[in-house]
Amino acid sequence: MLSGYRLMWMLVMFDLPVMTEGQRKSATKFRQFLLDQGFEMAQYSVYMRYCAGKEQVEAQVRSIRRNLPRHGQISILSFTDKQYEQMVHFDGAAAHRRKMPDQLALF
Repeated sequence: MLSGYRLMWMLVMFDLPVMTEGQRKSATKFRQFLLDQGFEMAQYSVYMRYCAGKEQVEAQVRSIRRNLPRHGQISILSFTDKQYEQMVHFDGAAAHRRKMPDQLALF
């Protein structure tokens, strides 16, 4: 049974150098990798992905580790769908709950 406590979200936050052309290419390659893995941009340098459980989170972490840029900082936070429901998003002065993603892939 699918449970809001079993379903997970991944939040990937990164600060990559972009001072040289090589660094910019590396940062762009990493962003494209995240998009190809099913992440969507929440904010610049912050990407999110819905996962079917902890096992899928762990597999994604291994995949990200294999595709790390040489320089910069990358942090990954995982949390349950129930915790995600409590997120409040501010857009200007207005606050609202984040909407669920348009796509849900069940395997």
